[in-house]
Amino acid sequence: MDTMRWTDDGVLELLDQTRLPSEVVYIKCATHGEVAAAIKRLAVRGAPAIGAAAAFGLVLAGRRLKCLPEEEFIAGLRAAAAELAATRPTAVNLRWALERMTRRLETSGSRDPDALCAVLLAEARSLYGEDVAGNRKMGVYGQELIPAAARILTHCNAGALATAGYGTALGVIRAAREAGKGISVYAGETRPLLQGARLTAWEMLQENIPVTLITDNMAGYLMARGGVDLVLVGADRIAANGDVANKIGTYVLAVLAREHNLPFYVAAPVSTIDLSLASGQEIPIEEREPEEVTHLAGLPLAPGGVSVWNPAFDITPHRLVTAIITDWGIVRPPYVETLQELFETKKT
Repeated sequence: MDTMRWTDDGVLELLDQTRLPSEVVYIKCATHGEVAAAIKRLAVRGAPAIGAAAAFGLVLAGRRLKCLPEEEFIAGLRAAAAELAATRPTAVNLRWALERMTRRLETSGSRDPDALCAVLLAEARSLYGEDVAGNRKMGVYGQELIPAAARILTHCNAGALATAGYGTALGVIRAAREAGKGISVYAGETRPLLQGARLTAWEMLQENIPVTLITDNMAGYLMARGGVDLVLVGADRIAANGDVANKIGTYVLAVLAREHNLPFYVAAPVSTIDLSLASGQEIPIEEREPEEVTHLAGLPLAPGGVSVWNPAFDITPHRLVTAIITDWGIVRPPYVETLQELFETKKT
């Protein structure tokens, strides 16, 4: 399935992931506001995917603003970028993609709105293509860490649905399968929105990769019984010291993995690494509506009026992370040094 498609008539089609796995429906977005709304309600989700969607959203904004005078056109684009960036504060890829788009705008050498719209579309397409290619590189690097016949526990959905294509954590799993390693997957359901049950299990079944669904509170016992060989997850932001923000429940798995002497791997593109933040304590954590916890498919699960705390992400301390798999290679502790070296080496 394509997570998103840019059509010839200038519309962004987004796979509505809130309706999977029962229905495959694409939303047609003709404005950046519609893209922002889709990101906010998780119709499109996953750090790399929302970055790519926001880039195309900025293209849509440009097409609607190009009839304005030059200064108003530029100001309107900046306002649209701010609106898109505000939809989800934790995933740094969103901000990264929009900053890349606006930098390209500034360095294009043109002030003609039509020409700038063409530049924006080309950059969005480039960003999309680079994400797919980077995920495949990540898979090649990461599968080297996966033993033959490994039983892999993953959390939330870090697959093709969370990216422009192929996936981060699930991309590593796909690459291991393609290498003939005979792996199998345990997918945690991932409360409260069940991305593991609805999306990861669905992706694995589409590709005939053996997958077993478990509830989140079964992970510890599964490890204690010797049923897991490693934990592999994605990330929404990684701080300079290697602290990882990922879907709520990831921290619990990291603690359990350490208790049971299991490797805990994180797979994420370098665009997810935020060297401007010293530690995970500085990462903003999105808190979502109480109804996501108190209701399921519109049906109440809890008594009315109960207080709810619903953070979408948690922070896994770097000391619990065995290695970070990126599209530029594998990074190991001490992350304060090795993450910095990763970027410096790439520059040279």
